[in-house]
Amino acid sequence: MNLKEIVKRHVYTASLSEIQINKKHIINTINPHSYCEAKKDNVFAEALLNSDVLLPDGSGIVLATKILTGKKINKIAGADIHHFLLEQADLKKQKVFYLGASKSTLNLIEKRIAKEFPNIQVASYSPPYKQEFSQEDTNTMLSKINTFKPSIVFVGMTAPKQEKWVYNNKESIDAITITSIGAVFDFYAGTVKRSAPIWIDLGLEWFPRLLKEPRRLFYRNFVSAPKFLLECFWYKFFNRSIL
Repeated sequence: MNLKEIVKRHVYTASLSEIQINKKHIINTINPHSYCEAKKDNVFAEALLNSDVLLPDGSGIVLATKILTGKKINKIAGADIHHFLLEQADLKKQKVFYLGASKSTLNLIEKRIAKEFPNIQVASYSPPYKQEFSQEDTNTMLSKINTFKPSIVFVGMTAPKQEKWVYNNKESIDAITITSIGAVFDFYAGTVKRSAPIWIDLGLEWFPRLLKEPRRLFYRNFVSAPKFLLECFWYKFFNRSIL
């Protein structure tokens, strides 16, 4: 994982409307924490680098792009690509599949979609909560998806598990667009409230979430984020990694 090469060659810099959604592709997101984790996990790194679209989901990625390439880009969060794809699916009367989260969360998602996007057919499956899936688990997930034949598959099983599962099984998934969006499942279901727009506009979407879930989010904000900033400036001045 070379941060300068990632922001120069891999991170998506155009608008969402320019994403080609008429051929099979994998959409992932990257933020400072996932970058730091990928430095320790080769499969996760491969999954991110082999994305067809790698979205800058974090003010840190936006900052790194500016510092290392001089290019100004906009943050595109998982919630943004989720909403964009739902709008497209509604216009085209497509099928959408949600893989991940609890059954109760998935039920809330399906109810909201029926109200907001009535032209979408939606199905879902809640896989078992495991650190690693067995081949039987994977076969069941693939069967649920492929029997429904969706145009879009949203995967929400937390990083890096979700990205690695998609990467290892992408050839077997019968869908056009496959995107891992983690916490967006809870945001859209309403079980977790997303930060207010003012925090998002300030590049501080993480702050209200940290206050609500300090134990879970402490490491990514007070360990990964500083490491990422140091990495960014190390590439700027010494053109190499410090991690």
